[in-house]
Amino acid sequence: MAMSTGNSGGPMSEINVTPLVDVMLVLLIIFMITAPLASHRITVKLPTATPVKADSKHIEPMDLAVQSDGTMYLDDREVDDNQLKAALAVAAAKSPQPELQIRADKQTEYKIVKKILSDAKDQGMVHVDFITTAKE
Repeated sequence: MAMSTGNSGGPMSEINVTPLVDVMLVLLIIFMITAPLASHRITVKLPTATPVKADSKHIEPMDLAVQSDGTMYLDDREVDDNQLKAALAVAAAKSPQPELQIRADKQTEYKIVKKILSDAKDQGMVHVDFITTAKE
């Protein structure tokens, strides 16, 4: 705290603004440096999304259940690898394409799920989801 050197002997009542000016100058420099970085130099015309209308027809998803031993059930019918690939190829050719929802048992080995994902990709499936249970 600054003390007066006069004869009154009381404290000075003036505010020291030097620290305030220092902080303001530092902030000014920071904003001057970062402001040009926030603007985009290359302008791109972005596409606009059209919302899905409520009256459009709903595409029923494909439900694939995989048990821990690797047994697969497509829409509650047991299928093997070749039948699954054929069903995925037919579904991939549809427009709009249905969604493949995979429900794998907790104990299922990852290599089985990886093979299913690979087969779906090879057949042209674009929409693949995993169905899980919520935490309690």
